[in-house]
Amino acid sequence: MLRLRLPTAWPRASHARPFSRSSTPYSGHNKWSKIKQRKGAEDAKKSILYGKAASDILAAARNGGSPIIEENSMLATAVRRAKDAGVPKENIENALLKAFKRKNNNGQAVTYEAMMHGSVGIIIECRTDNINRTLSNVREVLNRHGARQAPVKFMFRQRGYLKIALDPNDIEDLFNTAESTQCAFDFDEWEDDSSGSRGIELACSPDELFKLEDGLRQYIQQNDNAEILVREVRWAPLEEQGSTDDEKDSVSNLVEALEEDEDVTCVSTSLEYSSLLGNA
Repeated sequence: MLRLRLPTAWPRASHARPFSRSSTPYSGHNKWSKIKQRKGAEDAKKSILYGKAASDILAAARNGGSPIIEENSMLATAVRRAKDAGVPKENIENALLKAFKRKNNNGQAVTYEAMMHGSVGIIIECRTDNINRTLSNVREVLNRHGARQAPVKFMFRQRGYLKIALDPNDIEDLFNTAESTQCAFDFDEWEDDSSGSRGIELACSPDELFKLEDGLRQYIQQNDNAEILVREVRWAPLEEQGSTDDEKDSVSNLVEALEEDEDVTCVSTSLEYSSLLGNA
């Protein structure tokens, strides 16, 4: 019988393909990276929009005197604006639920001060029936986000604030009406790109806020295009403060975490400088 003997090793081909160090482009991977980056930017914008809408709803419920839409025109306006801006129904309902819980919390008003990144001042206003619980919760959130309690009120001052939606053609008339109240105030025009709304902002001493609003009430009631969107006393930073995008993001995350606590009614930071509110 004929037997075939197989070689123990095959000879190396002399025409082997040379090794190349050039990398193969992965266009699909690059495309996915760009999609993720774009989606991340869009998600960040939505987060800011949703957070601002929730804050506006809570402020309207607090300053308008009721967490019930039918009893508070300011709250009804805030909810309508949130819907028009595309805020999900669930987010709006959660903000209204939080406002209702806070309204029923008739405890003691307390204020805490904190510092973040060594220079960002934070004022945390609360209403609580258990100070020890609230303080413990606030400290836990601050520690988790790298912030600490520290005196920072010297970086702020309190200002009365009115934000009014108004037809641009009526701004001069409203300004003249405000002057007739003999209150000292600063003013500025505002415009919301997302909704196309426009109007005027007024800032004054907290002691004169009621007098200023009362002097404008009749004009606003007689003008179908005029509406008070926000009325509140704010902690306003005295000076504009520089910060990096990362610092702004981390402070924003801290504010969101604090506002999730039902005892927290308002959070102000020194990054929220406004030339209107900061005027001496």
